[in-house]
Amino acid sequence: MQSSALIRVENLSRFYQTHRAISHLSFSLNAGEVLGFLGPNGAGKSTTMQIISGNLAPSEGEVSISGFDILESPCEAKQQIGYLPEHPPVYRDSTVNEYLQYCARLRRIKSNAIADAVDRVRQSCGLTEVGKRLIGNLSKGFQQRIGIAQAIIHDPPVVILDEPTVGLDPIQIREIRNLIKNLGKQHSVILSTHILSEVQTTCDRVQIIRQGELIYNASIEMLNQGRKSSISIALKRAPAADVLQRIKHVSHVEQKDDQRFHLFFDTASPAEIIVQQSVENDWGLIELTPDQQSLEDLFIELTQHQNTDHEKVLES
Repeated sequence: MQSSALIRVENLSRFYQTHRAISHLSFSLNAGEVLGFLGPNGAGKSTTMQIISGNLAPSEGEVSISGFDILESPCEAKQQIGYLPEHPPVYRDSTVNEYLQYCARLRRIKSNAIADAVDRVRQSCGLTEVGKRLIGNLSKGFQQRIGIAQAIIHDPPVVILDEPTVGLDPIQIREIRNLIKNLGKQHSVILSTHILSEVQTTCDRVQIIRQGELIYNASIEMLNQGRKSSISIALKRAPAADVLQRIKHVSHVEQKDDQRFHLFFDTASPAEIIVQQSVENDWGLIELTPDQQSLEDLFIELTQHQNTDHEKVLES
């Protein structure tokens, strides 16, 4: 199955006896893309990551990595991937250098190239100062870095990161986030995480699954451009809510306090008219802000009702 996409997932399903973990999941990952893979607990994210990385067999469907089918050509397909599972596969009794050298041999890097490969990932992942230290004596943040280093030791075109910042403090999260950004310059990345701000700042595209089904797929640019049909305003000398309700294009007014309102509209934005009427009527406009939909708003909207059927939203 040849394709321009580095990863192509088609009609992927996985059952555990009668439980359906994922159902007819299809998506792709293009070269140079960082994809945020989101979903509530139990949505099927880790199952999907394990299947793509070749650690779990699908019940149905196909996965190809750089054109290699994960079932028909597993060795070739897996060689295209670097994988960091939720719990980094590090050996606590090894030094960083020993562990990375071992990973390089597992990845069949030639003996005369191992030292250069280890040096490269140590520099990329900020491990140059800890090469001789025991992994078990390092912080969880450093252990996550080591986990990422083993995933890229063979310089794969695709890197899969499953919850790379779980259990880290805010400073460590920021460091790993910057590392992921740098990875995206040289690799295609699938990032599975619960930290939504992380996706919005590091990813090019986001997709959300619920109960094993894809319900949203769009670029971060489209998400950032997406706005709710409402405006927040604050007025020093605010009129009654029904006066604001009569402004052209305003469909509904929600009053927050004596000065602050949410104005909802169906078609054109009433912002220009609000400014004009505020000047004419001396309302004293002190704030006018279009309400922008955040990734968190979207995520909650699409996933909060786990037992209801939502129409799938698939945008290019």
